[in-house]
Amino acid sequence: MKIAIIPARGGSKRIPGKNIKLFHGKPMIAYSIEAAQESGCFDKIIVSTDDQEIADIARKYGAEVPFMRPAEIADDHATTMDVIQHAIGWCESQNITVDLLCCIYATAPFISSNDLSKGLALVSAGDIDYAFSATSFAFPIQRAISLNDNGSVQMLQPEHVNTRSQDLQEAFHDAGQFYWGKVSAFKAGKPFFSLCSKAILIPRKRVQDVDTLEDWEFAEALYAVMKV
Repeated sequence: MKIAIIPARGGSKRIPGKNIKLFHGKPMIAYSIEAAQESGCFDKIIVSTDDQEIADIARKYGAEVPFMRPAEIADDHATTMDVIQHAIGWCESQNITVDLLCCIYATAPFISSNDLSKGLALVSAGDIDYAFSATSFAFPIQRAISLNDNGSVQMLQPEHVNTRSQDLQEAFHDAGQFYWGKVSAFKAGKPFFSLCSKAILIPRKRVQDVDTLEDWEFAEALYAVMKV
């Protein structure tokens, strides 16, 4: 069996209620649920939440909420792996055999059902633990700078101060949308980012973290342009 787990706790501080806050007319979590449905990849789409309002809205859009997440993994210190392992444990307690699992974040309005399908193909066919969405950095990370306490700057890699951009290795980062994986890897707590993982590369125009109000406003503006 293949299942999707969408972590969506209540109590967001920087953007109150962000998982169900309206984003272009729909609760934010609806985009993740609908992409999972459209992909046709899953036998079950489960939302893991500690919040009744989130649970009600998730069910309205077609997801299952068969359990409420316990408080010990619903605070600011709970990790994605904690939530996934709890969901796997619940499935096992119900005699539900899961082979492949995809963790889909609730705040991913640019997620694509096609990318979810690509991830499933990779983790099914390859000798890997995980497949996840990623994108390239817009600027060479070798030219990154840091700020000192007094406000002055220094390069993190000063040896590249005169290196041509075209000679620097391209770097990529997690797009923060989804992680496909073998249940055995999740249960063992294996890291997402290793030689046992592969990336589904997506364009930067479809990637935006939504952690702050500024992020939210930028995501809304970007979505409006993308949907024109």
